[in-house]
Amino acid sequence: MTLKTTKLRNAISFALVAGTAVTGTAFAQDAAPADQEATTLDRIEVTGSRIRSVDAETSQPVLVLSREDIQKQGVTSVAEVLNRISAAGPSINRTFNNGGDGSSTISLRNLGASRTLVLVDGRRWVSSLGGSVDLNTIPSAIVERIEVLKDGASAIYGSDAIAGVVNIITRNNYDGAEASAHVGQFSEGDGERTSIAATLGANTDRSNVVISLSRVEEGEVMAGDREQSAVPVFGRNDRSGFSANGKIWNAGPGDFSEFTIVPPGATGTGPAGQQRYSLDQFVPWSSAEHGYNYAKDNYLLTPQTRTALYLKGRFDITDSISFVTDALYNERRSEQQLAGFPLSGGPALGNAANTVLSGDSYFNPYNTLYGGDGRDVTWSRRLTEQNRVYQQNVKTVHTYAGFNGSFQFADRYFDWDVGYNFNKSDQEDAQIGDANMLAVAAGVGPSFLDPASGRVVCGTPDNPATPDVNEQNIIDGCVPFNPLAPAGTMPQEQLDAILFTAQDAFQNRSESFTANLSGEIVELPGGMMGFAAGIESRKESGFDRPDAFVAAGYTSGNSRLPTSGEYDLDEIYAELLIPVLADVPGAQLLEFSVASRYSDYSNFGDTLNSKFGFKWKPFEDLMVRGNWAEGFRAPSIQTLYRGIADSYESFGDICSSDNPGLTATIAAACAADGVPADFIQRTNGGDGYFGQTIYPFSFGGNPNAGPETSTSETLGLVYSPSYVDGLNVTLDWWSVEIEGALSTLSVATILDECYAQGNQTACSLFTRDPVNYQITSMILAPANLAVINVEGYDLGVDYRFPETSFGRFTAGLNASYTSKYDIQQTETAEPENVVGMYFNQDPNWRLRANGSLDWSMGDFGVTWITRYYSGLVEDCGFGPLCSDPDRRVDTGPAPRNKLGATTYHDVQARYELPWNGTVKLGMNNVFKKRPPTSYTVFANSFDPQYDIPDSSYIYMEYVQRF
Repeated sequence: MTLKTTKLRNAISFALVAGTAVTGTAFAQDAAPADQEATTLDRIEVTGSRIRSVDAETSQPVLVLSREDIQKQGVTSVAEVLNRISAAGPSINRTFNNGGDGSSTISLRNLGASRTLVLVDGRRWVSSLGGSVDLNTIPSAIVERIEVLKDGASAIYGSDAIAGVVNIITRNNYDGAEASAHVGQFSEGDGERTSIAATLGANTDRSNVVISLSRVEEGEVMAGDREQSAVPVFGRNDRSGFSANGKIWNAGPGDFSEFTIVPPGATGTGPAGQQRYSLDQFVPWSSAEHGYNYAKDNYLLTPQTRTALYLKGRFDITDSISFVTDALYNERRSEQQLAGFPLSGGPALGNAANTVLSGDSYFNPYNTLYGGDGRDVTWSRRLTEQNRVYQQNVKTVHTYAGFNGSFQFADRYFDWDVGYNFNKSDQEDAQIGDANMLAVAAGVGPSFLDPASGRVVCGTPDNPATPDVNEQNIIDGCVPFNPLAPAGTMPQEQLDAILFTAQDAFQNRSESFTANLSGEIVELPGGMMGFAAGIESRKESGFDRPDAFVAAGYTSGNSRLPTSGEYDLDEIYAELLIPVLADVPGAQLLEFSVASRYSDYSNFGDTLNSKFGFKWKPFEDLMVRGNWAEGFRAPSIQTLYRGIADSYESFGDICSSDNPGLTATIAAACAADGVPADFIQRTNGGDGYFGQTIYPFSFGGNPNAGPETSTSETLGLVYSPSYVDGLNVTLDWWSVEIEGALSTLSVATILDECYAQGNQTACSLFTRDPVNYQITSMILAPANLAVINVEGYDLGVDYRFPETSFGRFTAGLNASYTSKYDIQQTETAEPENVVGMYFNQDPNWRLRANGSLDWSMGDFGVTWITRYYSGLVEDCGFGPLCSDPDRRVDTGPAPRNKLGATTYHDVQARYELPWNGTVKLGMNNVFKKRPPTSYTVFANSFDPQYDIPDSSYIYMEYVQRF
């Protein structure tokens, strides 16, 4: 297909991709001379509309990051680029260790990754079982630019486009060769990164082929190597009650009445590798002396390696018909690491009854053979000899093949395309360091010293009272296990007997057929009316097949049952662009856009979503734009079909007598439920309010879940004053309301609904032990319960200074201000505005802003980027560590902690070499800014959205073009 080019077209294309890494605002366009031919212009498609137009600005706000913008940031993944934009909320990334899986996502407006639609070249990408897209399956080396639509777009693209759309445009029609390398590490000498990429493109008269090969290696940072994350809670000397030393939990008259351990360095008696310890060697447990600092063993920044091969091609069959195809293979290998498993035995610690250390065990100091009372022992021991390691190998395959073209009919221009899109992600997980509880139960059962072999064996010995009768019973294949061994003395034989490596398999698969037609209909006073229409037929499927031991519940870790499901859908859409006026007083331009999309799902039925937008230029310098859109999000495979999965949740039991927020109403409701007034919550850290449960709670799917629905609105302006050449300002108000939001009520919400609000349905979701009143089970499943209402403003400013004798300067500012974020957990609940509040791994910043200053002169260039996060406040139960420990409300004490505002500074210097190469030196987080300390966050004492503390990332890049 032959493309014609004009100066106007070039100006429009430049406006589409121009901007800084923090703004993406289109620059003002110079008018074409009156005598310039303007009858054959290339029309372009901008994210948010399927109608091709010569105007890069639409009725919806679109942020554009060019390849040059991306390369100025010194990052090595698409996820890092996207999560730096001001409209991004918190999402999973490499700083998620416990609970992470190596994936990285994007959550626009802090509405969740599954409510942000991710496209690649305008087409859907493979999503996870939960409905979000792992950006680590998209290599940054293939990216030409990224367009971020900050508005709802279900009428154009269908499900998931509630918060917005991220459209990653890959390199196209590239002719030449390029090789690049990136090396860097943190100033502390860790977290090494290496990235290499090679791209080759070739053109002929009728075709183009682009091939890209890339590999990224990102090293780990240990939590123990940063002061802030080296302990469980920064500023305290907290230690886990699950010690590296074997611990007896019922050394007194009952469970949790007295704790004892054998201190490190104690000398046992018995065969080598099978020593036992007598009661007189046990000492009282001391948290300060014997507690374990598990934080130091964890990854702070997880390692991963990504390898990708990308191919894109076009062949012009005729001047107006082309065959297009692209394919990608991406492999990600990632890893997380936690401290050795905190293994325990006995029902009092949430285990099966047969996991106590038997009174007849050779290793039980209370064995009657040693003069003890023969009691079974409730025990714990952290297996520090083997860290827990979680490894992922994710292979993603993408293929697209189709035809596109253009034609004229009745003096009208039309474009069309048809294609087949296939995406599949296969994931194999290895989980190392969990225990086989069947082997543990056998190993802590009866055992004795076999006189024949001189080794301790499982089973029962001969009865000394009847020496002539052979009553010895040795259990073949069983290895006796001593859970009371001091730190560092666990024999490898015993570890090999109880540990196993779980092998899990996952798959996500998506395939679709699409057909689109766009063009012109009729001449109106403002220009040609445009239209687009199309159909899509898509099928989604996936599964999660856990290891057999995991599914059967024999693991010491979290058990889960398999997940498997699929659904299909058919969709049809239509869109109109109606230019009403042009070049008249008060209306240099006035146009409206309308669109509607009908979707028919096999699992929940059909839905119709529409949008209306307008664009008005009262005079040349100013454009006013607005949009109203309906949206929806279909329930994901995991939402619908998830198998029951265990999770050890951290929560505060509001019935615990040491709960600082315990009110008379709550106390009365707890008493009515049979909970005694002196009840104390029990966690894996011991007795006391708030901590991780020792009993697994259950997450599951909901086959009756329906789609979420939303309404989005935007109203804004684009101002490019002709009297200030190079200045562009955008200001947009935005609002998103979601009804029937799919949410899983938190443990805290369920307990509050039960005891504070008297909701008996919430009370039915959990059970308490009838003896100790601890919560032993809870059901957590998604439902269309919540209502979310979010509102705010986006500001973008770009200014290109006049060129001077000492170089050219460009400044940019992009900010997102959230004025309201109301959440109703249920339709009848009171809305809670969480703007400025911090919850565990959920920062609700009021303001995020990025600023940049770019200087270039000849072959030299320098970019300075500033990233700003506003302050937050969190509830705080750590007394003097809280910034406001004495805060009170009507219901009583309500201490809080302030997380201060945080600003990061990044700098990059570059030089264009005479042989068509570019060398870059850069530093991110120049001043080694430490994130604000949080006492609510699950790990590391800072939220994972912030940079690694006390460290600058220093890097060098080299690009060679041929």
